[in-house]
Amino acid sequence: MPLPEVNFNSLIFSLSSSALINLGEIADPNTGQKQKDLPLAKHTIDTIAMLQDKTKGNLNPEEKRFLDTILADLRWRYVKTAE
Repeated sequence: MPLPEVNFNSLIFSLSSSALINLGEIADPNTGQKQKDLPLAKHTIDTIAMLQDKTKGNLNPEEKRFLDTILADLRWRYVKTAE
């Protein structure tokens, strides 16, 4: 299977996949198990938020929309899972 193109959206997608694994939303591809690690999920979400802040004004509209959507979704899932 070929690796995805290296671009901003693929980086955000990779980070969001990691967050989803740590939220217990999807199985870890290495173990096949769903496990929660909320501190690590929060760290990953905070990393994406930092990228959002640092790239403000430098993204094209598609990248900005993708980042905003992913971050809002992950934050919602984190709050729902942490309750």
